[in-house]
Amino acid sequence: MDSDLAEPVLRLDGVGRRYGRGGPWVLRDVGLGLRAGTLARIEGANGTGKSTLLRLLAGIDAPTEGRVTGRPRTAYVPERFPAALPFTAVGYLTHLGRIHGLAKATAARAAEEWLERFGAGSYARTPLSELSKGSSQKVAVAQAFLAGPELLVLDEAWTGLDAAARDELDRAVAERVVEGGAVVFVDHDPRRLAGAVDVTYAVVGSAVNTLTGEGNSREAMASREAPSVMIEVQGPPGAAPPPVPGIVTGHSAPDGVLRLTVAATHSDAALRELLMARPPWHVVSVSGPPGSGPVPEPESAEISAVPAARPTAGEVRDR
Repeated sequence: MDSDLAEPVLRLDGVGRRYGRGGPWVLRDVGLGLRAGTLARIEGANGTGKSTLLRLLAGIDAPTEGRVTGRPRTAYVPERFPAALPFTAVGYLTHLGRIHGLAKATAARAAEEWLERFGAGSYARTPLSELSKGSSQKVAVAQAFLAGPELLVLDEAWTGLDAAARDELDRAVAERVVEGGAVVFVDHDPRRLAGAVDVTYAVVGSAVNTLTGEGNSREAMASREAPSVMIEVQGPPGAAPPPVPGIVTGHSAPDGVLRLTVAATHSDAALRELLMARPPWHVVSVSGPPGSGPVPEPESAEISAVPAARPTAGEVRDR
């Protein structure tokens, strides 16, 4: 389905937010819609209301004026995670899984799997109050993916994570978008998910402006310089390629090979979509930017060997 034609899963119309009667407006007359299968970035200077906008989108705050329509199943990672809670890491995640409607056994299994995926499996049974800030952040991120949210809201979710966990979060976000989720995020790194963002909103004063893909913002310029991967594939005669996330360019060569340039952060998800298509597409080669040589393919080899069915909203992929 074309996301440009789809109805938004969540819409803000004329929304304003201020704290306290008569206080200054943090946001005013905001109108935007989030569609399924899209990735949205929020940018702006410190103190401009980015976190307030995310809290409105996540349903944590109610607007002072205006209307919010639609309420998809939502998961939210706040800028600051309240770690001093009377749970172990796995106990907390299992509890949240139950709140999201998962059966107890399913929630417990998903909790273990997501902790392992973000490199936190060894302290699954450690009390939250004893975890470091970075470890607590891994728990905060894991809870957001437990039940396949329709809307995922991330407020500086990468902050405090080690490099491996940041890369894993990039992959998890790409997968959520491919699986039909809407993801909106704020991050201080202008290259975060560069080349994969569908729309960027800039908070300026109390207004929220939409930037196009050709915008001249710092983030937009960084995205045009983002690392990319070239994937060469051949498909069944006459078959159209499946939707590929993070695609920058694509063209067919006379030899029948389709050459796709994909944002590096989305390369694993792109390969997965091609290999899981029915009938599958044959991946001829994977390489980095010109002159960089072939790209190692440990992830794609794993995908090729185990072409599991695409997970449903209530399932968690077994890494």
